[in-house]
Amino acid sequence: MNDTDQPDDFNHVPPHDLQAEQAVIGSMLLSRHIIDRMLVIVEPEAFYRPTHQVLYATIADLYGRSRSPQIDPITVGEELARTGDLNKVGGSSYLHNLVQAVPTVSHAEKYAEIVRDKALLRAVIETSNRAAARAYAQQDEAAEILDDAMAEFQGAATGTTPLEVKLSVGDRWATFLDELETGKDPRALDTPWHDINEVVELKPGQLITVGAATGGGKSLFGMNLASHVAIRRNRPALVASMEMGGSELMARLTAAEASVDLDRLIRRKLNDHDWAKVIKVSERMQNAHNFILDDSANLTLSKIRARLRWMASHGHPAAIVVADYLQLMSPEGASSGKNRAQEVADISRGLKTMAMEFEIPIVALAQFNRGAVGRQPVVSDFKDSSSIEQDSNVIVLMHTPPKPDPDDPETRHFTDRSGEIDLIVAKNRNGISGRIVTLAFQGHYGRLQSLGREY
Repeated sequence: MNDTDQPDDFNHVPPHDLQAEQAVIGSMLLSRHIIDRMLVIVEPEAFYRPTHQVLYATIADLYGRSRSPQIDPITVGEELARTGDLNKVGGSSYLHNLVQAVPTVSHAEKYAEIVRDKALLRAVIETSNRAAARAYAQQDEAAEILDDAMAEFQGAATGTTPLEVKLSVGDRWATFLDELETGKDPRALDTPWHDINEVVELKPGQLITVGAATGGGKSLFGMNLASHVAIRRNRPALVASMEMGGSELMARLTAAEASVDLDRLIRRKLNDHDWAKVIKVSERMQNAHNFILDDSANLTLSKIRARLRWMASHGHPAAIVVADYLQLMSPEGASSGKNRAQEVADISRGLKTMAMEFEIPIVALAQFNRGAVGRQPVVSDFKDSSSIEQDSNVIVLMHTPPKPDPDDPETRHFTDRSGEIDLIVAKNRNGISGRIVTLAFQGHYGRLQSLGREY
């Protein structure tokens, strides 16, 4: 090999153990009691063969749907047939072959550890290959290549075995005492609105759903919250937007940060005074590398999960996710005959699971049914699904107070509350419910603001 050639090792078959993969899935088909242990050790992506990824994910999905699931080659085969994947994985006969390939179920954890270790080796090789390719191209600084590679190596090394997980009261007690002494949960995030902070804490593993009618301010809420976490608290934040493109998101963010009229930003018609304000916040925006705006088309749970893993691999694990908005998300794979309400229910449940998986709060923005227009909303007003109420730890309903109308006997005596918006804390699993917090609605600046406080 001369000095300019890449080593032949880059062409080797990636490490994998198909027998161990078969033994893991076969063990899960034989005994549902070991599935919990398998789910802790490996994820679907750890399997080298794509058919094994599908089989593992299907078993995990079936197992998670019921309190007493029936997992065997027949039930899994029926589920694969329903989703159209049965022939893709080799048919029913392959499921029975997997069962026969298990030497002993009692060694299932060892088989899973082999699968996990091979996946980690592949991750090391992939990271090394990417770093080597960038080094050969000489298009980046050496320090940058090394930093990115180290971040990816660190991300690959974050997996823990069941023995490393600290779940007992004894393990948790010292940390809990520290939280009591400091007077707050150090993992919790605040919002930019002091009135909301008095009622709600955004904690890891929570699904927080914020509902509003069309044009009711939910996107402003999401962007203001994410920018507060990313820019003012310097914590990585992800906005997954199906509502707006990146350019519009940037316009809203700039309007809120620089106090520049949103309409002029969108139409690109800034005056000298506007430009002075934009330049003033330019350094702050240029340094917001941990604030990710993902406006990818047809966003799904898998795409958001992949983006979170990408952020972690680059050394910026997300502290919060804002999904805008829930009913616009695409279901995973084929529809499989489900109606939209069932699909939204799956998405809502998936967001809750993702929040727990990544130990972060996920804020899902959601739209009301048309029947909520003109009155104070309730939790049953969410469009397409009632399961949102069940899955959410916190629900905030946004309501614009009606204006007084001298010709309407019902509203003529109302107080004129133009420029205000009510946030109704309709559900708060770990705090006070029913509280109504009023914020200033500054739509021309793309932001919500606590009354009596500067932004």
